[in-house]
Amino acid sequence: MTYLAVSIGSETVETAAEQIKAAKKAGAEMLELRTDYLADLDVEKIRALLAAARKTALPLLVTCRDRVQGGAAELSPELRTRILVEAIGEGADFIDCEFDNFVLADTHEKIRAALAERPQTGLILSTHDFSGPLTNTAKVFNDIARAEPEAIPKVVYKADHINDCFAAMDLLLHGDRDAIVLCMGPAGLITRVLAKKLGAFATFAALDAAHATAPGQLTVAELKGAFRWDNIGEATEVFGVIGSPVGHSLSPAIFNACFDAQHIDALYLPLLVEGEKPEFDTFLSNIITRGGGGGTGGGLGFGGFSVTIPHKTHALDFINHAGEFVEPLAETIGAVNTLKIGFGGIVSGYNTDYAGAIDALTAAMQIGPHDLHSMKVAVVGAGGAARAVVAGLADVGARVTIYNRTINKARDLAGEFKCRYAALEKLGAMDARVLINCTSIGMCPKVDATPVPTEGLKPDMVVFDTVYNPRQTKLLKEAAVAGGMCISGIEMFIRQAMAQYKICIGQEADEEVIRKTISDRLQITEPRLQASR
Repeated sequence: MTYLAVSIGSETVETAAEQIKAAKKAGAEMLELRTDYLADLDVEKIRALLAAARKTALPLLVTCRDRVQGGAAELSPELRTRILVEAIGEGADFIDCEFDNFVLADTHEKIRAALAERPQTGLILSTHDFSGPLTNTAKVFNDIARAEPEAIPKVVYKADHINDCFAAMDLLLHGDRDAIVLCMGPAGLITRVLAKKLGAFATFAALDAAHATAPGQLTVAELKGAFRWDNIGEATEVFGVIGSPVGHSLSPAIFNACFDAQHIDALYLPLLVEGEKPEFDTFLSNIITRGGGGGTGGGLGFGGFSVTIPHKTHALDFINHAGEFVEPLAETIGAVNTLKIGFGGIVSGYNTDYAGAIDALTAAMQIGPHDLHSMKVAVVGAGGAARAVVAGLADVGARVTIYNRTINKARDLAGEFKCRYAALEKLGAMDARVLINCTSIGMCPKVDATPVPTEGLKPDMVVFDTVYNPRQTKLLKEAAVAGGMCISGIEMFIRQAMAQYKICIGQEADEEVIRKTISDRLQITEPRLQASR
């Protein structure tokens, strides 16, 4: 099994004992006792800490981390070795010693002697690099494995980019022994969650955000709840949303809630892919070459993705270059927001933004798509979302003007769909019945921003913001004050997400589950998410 180990780090034994109780209640499957956090550390405190932890009947891992590799205090090598030896004698199930320290003669001899007296205690030999990716991850791992064949190698480093994580996951994909391999930092989330699918010995979690003992460490509640830890297995199919930023996305919450409701063996992750086309291409190639195409196909088992800013056009380019399938609508729009990975790594691309946007707009206005014909519509932005919206509006004959900061991008998009364009500065003087924001301006966490000056907002104007987090953006608040009809991006989000779910999972999503999940996440009290006026 893969243990969900909760790290306990406190200055006092008494506080640590409270954390231990809370960790057990939260669902910890192992306790990592970070003794380097204890103030005025001595042997008696270790005995008291172990006595408190044994009451949980959970496996106990004792660590006294070197400050160089992330320890909380500057402790002498002699004291750290003495603490680990004492933990072995007191019946710890595992101890963790830095490999660089273990190979020192004095440390090696004392720990080996203690383990000989109590062979039931397992030895974890670790290395941690907080500065960035290792030069040769496999070599570091193999050096540990060869030096002490009975030990569990633990290799942890900071990922500067999600693409740095594949070297770590390869060690688990191709390994044949117990091992712990993780990446720190926001980019390393994928390694912490997929550790169970890949058969790692353990992953580490914090009791809560305030007690994290490493950068990017998730909480036990997040792993058990948001990321379906108890349901993850070797055959679990994996999906995710690719974007930058991606932390605001509600997609992981709604997809995982639907998986729960429909008892589907699947998992959905936020995948922060920073950079532009080269980084996106590298990421997707890494996924495909490591067994993309569903959980039963082995490997990482990714079955598909939602794609958001700034990668929608990158996704289209990737599929076209690979000579694989793109639905005609997505080709016309020039952007892909949904990727399906079939067996053999065959990638298909779709766009569900088109229908999501037009459906949300017409439902709120209580009109049919044909009623948009000749209606003046201002579209802010010229990226992937804007392309889908403009394509839909052009298809029904609306009179569209595209406003964008980069005028060349507005001109190019307008030329493709035979509509008008103008600089963003002209929004204050626009003449439009409908205004649609297709940029990320105003999105969480930068909620105080708006793409449209207040003088451009008029009474009876329909203002549709495709940003859905927060639900009431600054643009919508100001439009309401001006007397306009406001349409939240949540309605578009729900419609396009349901279409994505059908493409990736092959069955209909539960709309009520999606709406409830969004309401819970955004603390919305209304029974239905409808246009407001």
